[in-house]
Parts: sequence; structure tokens; C-alpha cells
Amino acid sequence: MTEQYPILQGAEPFFLKGNDVGVLISHGFAGTPQSVRFLGEYIAQQGYTVYGTRLKGHGTHYKDMENCTYDDWIQSLEEGYHFLKRHCRKIFIMGQSMGGTLAIHLAGKYEDIKGMIVINAAMTTIPVFEALKDKHEPRFVDEGAPDIKAKDAYEIAYAKAPIQSIQQLLLLMNETRRTLESITCPTLAFASKEDHVVPPENTDYVIRHIKSEIKETITLYNSYHVASMDYEKEFIAEQSCLFLEKHIGNQREMKTFLS
Repeated sequence: MTEQYPILQGAEPFFLKGNDVGVLISHGFAGTPQSVRFLGEYIAQQGYTVYGTRLKGHGTHYKDMENCTYDDWIQSLEEGYHFLKRHCRKIFIMGQSMGGTLAIHLAGKYEDIKGMIVINAAMTTIPVFEALKDKHEPRFVDEGAPDIKAKDAYEIAYAKAPIQSIQQLLLLMNETRRTLESITCPTLAFASKEDHVVPPENTDYVIRHIKSEIKETITLYNSYHVASMDYEKEFIAEQSCLFLEKHIGNQREMKTFLS
């Protein structure tokens, strides 16, 4: 699809060049790379190469998103994966909310992905959207304020969501559930105990059904849905870096900016 609106200021994708270990990060539904930029910058400061992709139809206008299918969003993340492959020898993938769903889908397709980190990934149910399932009216629905506990956090996000895009998100979840048993890479999942958008049982389902021998869930007790911008964002970043370091393989491949 072709976007008709310009990218909003601050909603651009970001690329932070480091060593030959790449981390691909995806934002969620109706969000932008801005929501995961803190995590990306923290990880890059440890020496990694980071790319925060912008999903098609996001960060411009919700009318652009209306023209997208979930295949467009999958393609967006795949393009980011191939971009990082040109710069890095090893790739990890990370995603929040629908970005986590897309990360899971990608990990099921590419066996060379070394590990996966998901934050409040949507997989089984989004209660606020359940009443809209299979409906086509109204054309747009109010998104409401982002689900962030920290009062000083500001997320660039759409105020409205096309009902057609909500249907595409639900279809993506259905499609991705079928790929879970093909995933074997090490997996770290974060789940907010109090999430008003994607309940933690979504994460429980993911961890229960993937075939990874190494998989762990970390519960967040002081963050709501957009945890990458909430009170525990530093904790998520720290734990993610520990996960990366543990699963890189040959530690001598780590070439930080300190050398």
C-alpha cells in the first residue's frame, strides 16, 4: 500500500549502528517507533546494532492504517530483518503488543533468529476489541489514552483506530497462533500484571505453546500495557541485555564501542 500522509515528527524508524549482533524492535498497533526508542537506545549503548522499524500505515494518519492488511505489517518487519542482515551476523527480535505478535510470526519463519523478546504480546484475546469482532461499523473507533501508568510519559499514537485495522489485528493473532509450535529459539517474555489492553494470559499462552527449550516470563508489577515507556522500562532494558548477552554464543564476537 502507498501512504498518503507524511510521517509525524518523532515517529520515524531509527537505526543505531554497533557491533555485528543486531536487534530488530517493533512497536505495537496504532503506535510508532517512538514507543520503543528508549529500549533501542539503551540496548545500542551496550554495543549492539539496533533497528526500530515503522510498521506500514503507522506514524502518519489512521486513514493510512485503514488501507493496510496484516500482511503489510508482516512485510514491514521482514524488511527490517533483511536490512539488519546486511549489517549483522546474528539477529534477535523484540516486539511490544502487536509488535510482539509480529516478532513471534517472524521467529516462526526464520530459523536463524537467535532469540526473541516480547512485551505484552497480543495472541489470544484483546477484550476492548472483542465486541468489534466481525463488525464493519463504525468506520473509526476512539483509541483513548495510551495504557501507561507513568503520568509523565507521552506516546505518539493514533487517537482513532479503523475498525478494518482492528479486524486485521485479530486475523494476525489467529494466523500467528498457528506458528507457535514452530518456534524453538530462546524466548524472554514480559507481562504486565495489570494490563488494560492485552491481559497477561496472552503471554501465558505463548510460553505454553512455543517449543523453545529456553523460555522465561518476567512479570511486571508497576507497568501497564505500554511497558516500554512505563516505570519499569529500565528494568526491561537491563533484563533484555542480559538475555542478549547470554544467548549471543561466542562472547568474543561482542565488539563494543569501548574497544
